[in-house]
Formats: sequence, C-alpha cells, structure tokens
Amino acid sequence: MYSLGIDVGSSSVKVSLLDIESGKCVCSSTNPKVEAPIIAEQKGWAEQDPQSWWNYLCDGVTQMAATHDMSKVASIGISYQMHGLVAVDKDCKPVRNSIIWCDSRAVEVGAEALAGIGYEKCMSHLLNSPGNFTASKLAWVKRNEPEVYERIWKFMLPGDYIAYLLTSEVTTTATGLSEGILWDFKNNCRADFVANYYGIGKDKFATVVPALGVQARTTAGVASLLGIPEGTPVSYRAGDQPNNAFSLDVLKPGEIAATGGTSGVVYGVTDVPKADPQSRVNTFLHVTDSDEPRLGVLLCINGTGIMNSWAHKNIAPELSYPEMNELAATAPVGSDGLFVLPFGNGAERVLVNKCVGAKLAGIDLVRHGKAHILRAVQEGIAFSFRYGIDIMKDLGLHPNVIRAGKANMFLSPLFRSTLATLCGARIELFDTDGSLGAARGAALGAGIYKSSEEAFSTLERLDVIEPVREWKEPLEEAYMRWKKEVELSVEGK
Repeated sequence: MYSLGIDVGSSSVKVSLLDIESGKCVCSSTNPKVEAPIIAEQKGWAEQDPQSWWNYLCDGVTQMAATHDMSKVASIGISYQMHGLVAVDKDCKPVRNSIIWCDSRAVEVGAEALAGIGYEKCMSHLLNSPGNFTASKLAWVKRNEPEVYERIWKFMLPGDYIAYLLTSEVTTTATGLSEGILWDFKNNCRADFVANYYGIGKDKFATVVPALGVQARTTAGVASLLGIPEGTPVSYRAGDQPNNAFSLDVLKPGEIAATGGTSGVVYGVTDVPKADPQSRVNTFLHVTDSDEPRLGVLLCINGTGIMNSWAHKNIAPELSYPEMNELAATAPVGSDGLFVLPFGNGAERVLVNKCVGAKLAGIDLVRHGKAHILRAVQEGIAFSFRYGIDIMKDLGLHPNVIRAGKANMFLSPLFRSTLATLCGARIELFDTDGSLGAARGAALGAGIYKSSEEAFSTLERLDVIEPVREWKEPLEEAYMRWKKEVELSVEGK
C-alpha cells in the first residue's frame, strides 16, 4: 500500500511513492527535467501557468506507473510553493497566470493595507503585515486588472488548485489562509476584516477543510488518467516550508527546521502567538496533529548557499565542495578576525528589507589566506542564521533541536558544527524531502498511521551534531563583532 506525495515547486514538481508499511520511498520522479520557466513581463514580476504544474504532476505519475502499481495508492498529500495566487472562473479555469511567491508587485498594496487597517490590529490579529502575500496579490489584480477580477469566481493557493484537479472540489485550509495573511489568530477564524479592507467578496473564498485529514476524494477521471483508484483521499496539504518542517518531524514547540540552499530558511514551532514588531520574520499556522494550536515562525535569509557558491566559483574554483570544506576547516575558529556578511542577494527581510550587500572585512594581508576566507564565508552564513534565531527567541521560541535534510550547506561538517555551537542546539540530519513529507502526512491524515509517532517511526536519521564546547567562546566573540558590523550596515554607516 502506497501514499503519494506531491511537491509543487516553482522550479519543478516532484512526486514520490511511500511504502506505508516500511516508511521507505519506493519511487520518485521530478519534472520538468530542466528548470520550469517563470514568466516575468515586468521587473519584479513572477508568474507561472497553473496548468503546467498539473502537466508535470501527470508526467511524473505516468513515469512511476511504468514500474509501480498506482492502484495501490491509498492516500495523497500535497506540498506547494507558498503565497501564490490562482484565480479561477465559474468553470474553474484560471483567468490569468498564477502570481507566484517571488513576485513583488503587491508590496505597495500591502504597505497601504498596513496603514489602512492599522499597525496594532495587524500585529495583534494577523501576527504579520499584509505585505506581499496572497491577499495583497488578489487586491493588486482587483486594482489593476478589473476586467480579470470580475471573472474570478474563487481564488486559491497553488496546492488548492492541484487538490481541485484531483477531486473537483474547491477547498483551502486554515494554514493556507494564514499564508495569505487571511487568518485572525486572536479570534481563531478567517480574517474577513482584511478582505473587507481590500473589497474582496466573501463568496470568492474556497471552502475550508483540515490541513491534516480527509479533505476530498479523487474522481473517476483521475482514475482513468493516472491509474489512482477513484475515491482515494486527499488527506494532507501544506505550504513548502511548513511541510519541510513536518517532513522532519518538527511538530513541537522549541523544534526548528532549517534549509541551506541558494537561500536559507529557519522555521521554528511555537505555541506563543506573538508578532515581530518589525516583521523581520513571519508567523503562520503550522500543520500538526496536535489538538493545541501550533504556530510556525518563518525566517528567510537570501544570501546563504549562494554566498558559498560565489566563494567556490571565485575563491576556490579548482576545489570540489568537500575539498573546499576541508581547507576551510584548517583556519582557526573565528577565522582569525576575518568575517563575511553574506547579504549580497538582494534586500533581506531579516534586516528590515535593507539591501546591505555582501562584505569581506577585517583582512590582514599578512595573516589571512584562502582558508580564512572560506571559513569566514561559512561562519558568516551560520552567523546570519543565529541572528534570525535570536529574533525568534524574542517571540518565545527557544530552540533545543535543529533538524535538516543532509543536503546543501548541511553537507559541510564545519558549517554544521558552527551552527550547533552558536545556537547551543543539537542538529539532526535526515533522509527525506518535501514529497515524502507530504506522503507521510497523507497517510496520517487518512488514518492509516494512527499517530505522528507512528508516521515518523521509520524516518531515517543520518547524523547528529552536538555543539563543540571549545568553540563556544571564540565563536561568540566573533559573532558579536559580526553583529555590530551588520547593525552599522543597516544604519547605512
């Protein structure tokens, strides 16, 4: 018996089959084989054709069906790129391309809403600024494309649209509404006051179903097209970052999930509904099987893996990444006073949307060499994580464990040990991904797994990294120097 996990990203759609009994991945497929196109008609815009996600999904399932019996699929889970807008007409056909997560056209719309609704109400009820999220994207369409807006029957998130194509039912989740800044945390209900401010009719909302639980069932058409039995439950749905945390069994307050790809993300679970006054991090509902509400605090750092990649290309192109890691580890802790600000990939929300740029500082032309620079890069990236986690601590999140997939920056022993020591938290590395997390969630939501403990009992832990005691003092000193330089840069000094 299988559970099908679907991970709808902006670069690809990955589908995986999880053997429910063993908890192992038996097959997966990623499409397209090259990066999916993003349509950018103007600077700062980013759109995709929602139908393309379905086509990639179907391609993947068809490829898996060549070697595996899809009639054994007993549950379906969906992970998806957060904050996107899919708007459909009465025939459930998209009225325009999806405005996806990295599109920034609605920034000013959200800023106006923050002033119009009121800062205090937004922070106390939404725990966020309306920002450049789904509600503001829909308001942008209403303001700038009124003829398109008039054709909209319902609006959805990308994962909601995929669920519709599987089940013919238009639904969303409370977690999804929170991603769109349409959830009232104070009153535990939909934030209709945001819709009222934007003039968005209540009839345009999809029906709310549980994020974890049977949401709808697949149609006869899907059975004919993909070989998945009619009536298979779609029983899990979550945005990519909450799902990444779920995939790593990050469900309890104090647990953190981290990624270190091109950009870096730290996602921590808390039960304290508190907003960051400067909106440097964002709070959403977390997907969990707990009866108690759980919140996910999301921190994004643009300049992480891309900083390390830049160093590889420009400082040590002759070395492989493992060789570069080994050379960096020969430099002393703290890089002998050399430090790097890894913020050269655009404006950083964690730095109140300032674009301070990357910086290599403290160079001594006699003492410092290539190894110092490479270590300073990895330490600077770890410092940026610590900087964001300190903000999370002010919101009531006190990490005791950081979980991550063994990939990207977390392949570096130096980076892992530096981060663990800086945060005073154990790092656990696992063999999983978003599609497998969605598959586990679906089996749990369908009741096949009876508890989250059972669902994650077979999750393979690959490594555990503890803080290095003798590194603590020199790293803390280096971090405080680094932090002061960051604060001066944010002030423009």
